[in-house]
Amino acid sequence: MAYRQTPAVEARLQDNRSRILEAARTLVSEGGWREAQVASVAAAAGFATGTVYRYFPSKAELFAEVLTRVSQREVDVLTAVAEEDVAASTRLHDAVATFVKRAMRNPRLAYALIAEPCDKEIDEARLVYRAAISQVIRSIVAAGQAAGEMRSDVEPNIAASVIVGGFMEGLIGPLSPLNRQQQDASQSYQREVAALADQIATLACASVAVTPAATS
Repeated sequence: MAYRQTPAVEARLQDNRSRILEAARTLVSEGGWREAQVASVAAAAGFATGTVYRYFPSKAELFAEVLTRVSQREVDVLTAVAEEDVAASTRLHDAVATFVKRAMRNPRLAYALIAEPCDKEIDEARLVYRAAISQVIRSIVAAGQAAGEMRSDVEPNIAASVIVGGFMEGLIGPLSPLNRQQQDASQSYQREVAALADQIATLACASVAVTPAATS
């Protein structure tokens, strides 16, 4: 007879896995991919290093899942914005601004998700994440075009790729570990983030805004 895990055992294993992933996420948010080692993750989670490898065969697989989980939360947030019952241009502005503001809450983690050099497996998960974000933006652009709110002379897929590439590129400098101006507890920092989010979102919207040249 094949051994079947009891619900209690399954719950414990799942809890262990979640603890490992949360410890890894915390370490990445503090020092990026290079600073987060399996031994450090194990210590932070309260396990032996070998226990981590029972759940994740390699460091790359562990951190690829960290990226996937964190990224999915951002995709879910943007999807909710995209489904709001407001004009498409408003949804696009809100989606981009929301992404920027959320990224600036944890600049080190966001930098790791967007731009930090990493292993191939992690980078592949990053590409999936960008594609999912692009799909959300594409849906907004397509809706805007259908409603006559956005220029119809560009393909929604191309527009989405340019918009996502633009706002992620625009964030690299502010998110970089070399940027020493990150003071998330100060009111001045919060104002700077709000201004940054609005500027990036405004530029994104301008790229698909209806103009006389586009409608002539």
